[in-house]
Amino acid sequence: MSAARIRLKVCCISSLAEARLAVAAGADAVGLVGPMPSGAGVIDAGLIRAIAVTVPPPVARFLLTSAATADEIAAATAAAGVDTVQIVRPIAPEQYPALRRRLPGRRLVQVVHVENASAVDAARRYAPLADALLLDSGRPHAPTAELGGTGRVHDWRISRAIVAAVDKPVFLAGGINPGNVAAAIAAVGPYAIDICSGVRVDNRLDEARLTALVAAIGAAARAGDHP
Repeated sequence: MSAARIRLKVCCISSLAEARLAVAAGADAVGLVGPMPSGAGVIDAGLIRAIAVTVPPPVARFLLTSAATADEIAAATAAAGVDTVQIVRPIAPEQYPALRRRLPGRRLVQVVHVENASAVDAARRYAPLADALLLDSGRPHAPTAELGGTGRVHDWRISRAIVAAVDKPVFLAGGINPGNVAAAIAAVGPYAIDICSGVRVDNRLDEARLTALVAAIGAAARAGDHP
């Protein structure tokens, strides 16, 4: 089997220096976190836009938003100056047609939090609507919603079932780090890895950890270490 390239999205970017580090390491996308009820990496709208305009093509720029309506999501995305919006909470599927009208040309990535096997049905509902899915380990219905950045690993068997069930690219997030990324790729076979806490030290992007993660992804791809 020929090696398949696993793409990398570096999330929770919080400064121009971190964006430059991620791009230099070979990231295919950077994630910029807007207002959230909990979790790491939140930066204000002005800084999100300031970072986004410096990221060179073809590196994708993701806005992570906890907004739940098409109007709110579209307004935040337009203000951020990004090409991709990552919708981190479950939204009504009926919001998608309005999102397409409001955000022509931008990519829509829907997060599905893998709490149990019902995530497979959720992924099937969103797959025809979104451009890609991202599987994470949040708890959107907790008393204080957890919508990302938890550092928890979820059940990769469910994630693998989702990859098999949908015909859209699937990003894998949730507790991934240089030590377990090869196992994650082997277990799930994702289109891309999404990383945040696993390459951060003292709330800063760590060059050594990022370099180790990139090397581990490359080695796994060369070995064909995925389904």
